[in-house]
Amino acid sequence: MLHAVERLREDGFEVTILPVDENGRVDPGAFADALRDETALASIMLANNEIGTIQPVAELAALAHARGALFHTDAVQAAGRFALDVRTLGIDLLTLASHKFYGPKGVGMLYVRDGTPLAPLVLGGGQEAGLRAGTENIAGIVGFATALELAVAELEAEEQRLRALQQRFEAGILASNSQARINGAGAARLPSISSVAFPGADAQTLLVRLDLEGVAVSLGSACAAGSSEPSHVLAALGAPEWVRRGTVRFSFGRLTGRQEVDELNTMLPNTVASVCDAVSNQGAEL
Repeated sequence: MLHAVERLREDGFEVTILPVDENGRVDPGAFADALRDETALASIMLANNEIGTIQPVAELAALAHARGALFHTDAVQAAGRFALDVRTLGIDLLTLASHKFYGPKGVGMLYVRDGTPLAPLVLGGGQEAGLRAGTENIAGIVGFATALELAVAELEAEEQRLRALQQRFEAGILASNSQARINGAGAARLPSISSVAFPGADAQTLLVRLDLEGVAVSLGSACAAGSSEPSHVLAALGAPEWVRRGTVRFSFGRLTGRQEVDELNTMLPNTVASVCDAVSNQGAEL
């Protein structure tokens, strides 16, 4: 996303990046104030991929339209997690990615509201309504559609199941470590993500320790995998240094059950304590 912003600036566009509150939520008042008569497009992520915060997209889209701007939302994290209705959201453009709801990787979708002006991404043939020329990936498209149908059919039950797992996991975290912080806990969040900051811990070390225990976690989103830079999402929250340094992202999916959550809650306190001791000893040696 940041690279795309820089490219827009290089192409001569004026770009405004809005701040968020301590829970990662965009303030509708600040959004309205940022809109100008010449604003062409507003783009807001529907649900954040690191801390799970859900944005008030329907309200923001209405504000954008009142000023004559188009509205796009990145709904990649939201598909299969809660109901999506482009009419209720009131958006002009919406993007999805197949692998987020167990479809084939490398396949995405762009919803374009009728009448929305859009230039072709790839010139040539008339495939995909003339917006993206080239031979279509039929197998990928069929896989995408089938996965989405299954995700929608199981949506309500899966959302409730994931929410119960998330609440059970976070309650266990706070019961064993009252100083731990659930990032974004003050806002509506996805049921599939828990971003947890552990005081005194080094997230990179904790990730390695958990991996050795057979637990797959991450430091941020998959988009930032391999980066050693601090999370720009946590920085945008104005989070203190210990939060930026000690945050690990846990995610829940179809293969996650109550047993896995309980086992994680049982082993996590000792693992975190071990990492904190290692960090403390390292600091003492320095």
